[in-house]
Amino acid sequence: MKEITIGAEAAGKRLDKWLLKELPRLPMGLMQKYLRLKRVKLNGKPAKGDMRLAEGDTLSLFIEDEFFEKPAEPEPFLMRFRWHLDIAYEDENILIVDKKPGLMVHPDRTEQVNTLLTHVQAYLCQKGEWDPRGRDAFPPALCNRIDRFTGGLVITAKNEPALRAMNEKIAAREVKKEYLCVALGVLERPQGVIDTFIVKPEGSRRVRVSRSPLPGAQRALTRYRVLDQRDGLTLAACELLTGRTHQIRAQFAFIGHPLLGDGQYGDPREGERFGRDYQALYAWRLTFDFRTEAAALAGLDGKRVSARHVPFVREYFPGTVLPE
Repeated sequence: MKEITIGAEAAGKRLDKWLLKELPRLPMGLMQKYLRLKRVKLNGKPAKGDMRLAEGDTLSLFIEDEFFEKPAEPEPFLMRFRWHLDIAYEDENILIVDKKPGLMVHPDRTEQVNTLLTHVQAYLCQKGEWDPRGRDAFPPALCNRIDRFTGGLVITAKNEPALRAMNEKIAAREVKKEYLCVALGVLERPQGVIDTFIVKPEGSRRVRVSRSPLPGAQRALTRYRVLDQRDGLTLAACELLTGRTHQIRAQFAFIGHPLLGDGQYGDPREGERFGRDYQALYAWRLTFDFRTEAAALAGLDGKRVSARHVPFVREYFPGTVLPE
């Protein structure tokens, strides 16, 4: 129980209005219930909501302590941050955004602020869907990540059940991931599967690819199909059948067709010739085909989400229509 002495600033105000203003965590319906149960007393007598307060009055409130706590102020940085997101899909559990090349997904020692995660957090904070200072607030979590200079679709879970379910679906290969890329040269076969082994040496930023197993290597499978070819370039759609580091970039370089602009696995001079200094690779499409219980992701089952604009398609293959 708390006792409050009414000051001059509250004199003349209705009791119910005063309660809602002073106890913002107290829902209106619960306040009315407490009044009916006589858990609010004015000068020792049961009070009614329409009573007017007077200076010096004593209010006795038989109300749980949690309703007297002041809500935290909105997180000032995230409320001011000017977010920029290309939203491809959103529901109450999941947000899918089209990340632009050059933007990092998570902070690291080189960039702490301008990351995809910060933009997502600011968007949800300003929308009122996430209060970072709230008790037990779940921080939005990215379910997949792509390289800084790779563009495309990134999935964010808004709550813990959605994160757990999405991680399970990705691990069970119930989320189909398709990429678009531009490879140097003309691929001889219009479609196929690149089947290799990939190992990442400790301390190296590059992976090694081989046809046969290596110590510590993992099998890597990429299904591809050629969509167009012109000017010595090939536009291909790739489906990741496994998810290894730099899988598409390293495998295409291994078969003699490095991605346009990829100076790490190809010849930087080739990218310069086309005016490009980072890899032409885009996480283009996600297909959700759940074979098991979907739980929080039920609304996604059977959906296909695509990036609306893939800049290098327009630049190098104008007029090419991407498959549905």
